[in-house]
Amino acid sequence: MNIRFLETFVWLAKLENFRLTAEKLHTTQAAVSSRIASLEDAFDVRLFDRNARSATLTPAGRRMLAYAERIVRLDSEMRRDIDAASDAGLIRIGVIESIVHSWFPALMAQLRERYPRLDVEITSDTTRHLMRLLSTDGVDLILQTDSVPGPDFTNLPLAEFAVRWVASPRLGLGGERLGVAQLAGFPIVSFPRHSGPHATIERMFAAVERPASINCITSVAAMIRLVADGFGVAALPPAIIRRELQEGALELLDVEPDFPALPLVASYRTQGLPVAARIAELASEVARAMPSVATDGAAGTQAHTQAAPLPASAERTSRRGARTARTPRKS
Repeated sequence: MNIRFLETFVWLAKLENFRLTAEKLHTTQAAVSSRIASLEDAFDVRLFDRNARSATLTPAGRRMLAYAERIVRLDSEMRRDIDAASDAGLIRIGVIESIVHSWFPALMAQLRERYPRLDVEITSDTTRHLMRLLSTDGVDLILQTDSVPGPDFTNLPLAEFAVRWVASPRLGLGGERLGVAQLAGFPIVSFPRHSGPHATIERMFAAVERPASINCITSVAAMIRLVADGFGVAALPPAIIRRELQEGALELLDVEPDFPALPLVASYRTQGLPVAARIAELASEVARAMPSVATDGAAGTQAHTQAAPLPASAERTSRRGARTARTPRKS
């Protein structure tokens, strides 16, 4: 009996729709129909009542579903156990700092459980440098924000980080609708040059009459600290600043237009370590299971505590839009 046919049967029973089942299994509706027909022929029984819009289980189908779910689950457990026993050695993973600050610890816990004999070497760097490391065989798998071009690499979309403008409550920007021109009056703390968020920031402020002071920083921790200390404003994923939001060190700003979400991608060499592909799939599972990744992750995190006021000199600097540490623009 083909396990794949049973898996198709289980998903069609759950979704009750051939198109949705085909999309879930990355196949065609014709393939789904063929697999179900093969099962019905093998057991000489009708498993689904079909109409133009849905497929519902027959009494025989409902009896079969419990067994099929157990078989599919046991097959998955068996494969994981065999994979864990056979995968030993070293896997080198490159990861951007934003992921490190969000769901990467959960991924590491899953790796330790599923692959106890696998040693993991972690490199945290910018997307640009991680892509270079992957292309020169410096790492086996990278978790970052851009697809690696070329036929030698496989790119798996993971999830998206919602991104919001944030600032220290001491700047007094919360609670009102802001435009990009108003943000330009404050130093902008940005992800590194050549990163997706930095390019977005440059586009957003290109049409502003008064040029913004854009300060590029390679360390996410340093970005968070600077903004929390009242230096300026930044566009950050709420998923990586949950503690600061809860403690009232940072607050979300209401800015028009919205900052676009940050896509996350797992990339590895197509002919590289087989375990790299499995870890990429696992990373996708972990990332999508984190509610704080696809959404703001800020519900209930806005603390209503009163922050200490800025010193008078710092307040004057912030309000006048200090032009400190201006980043040179490319000509």
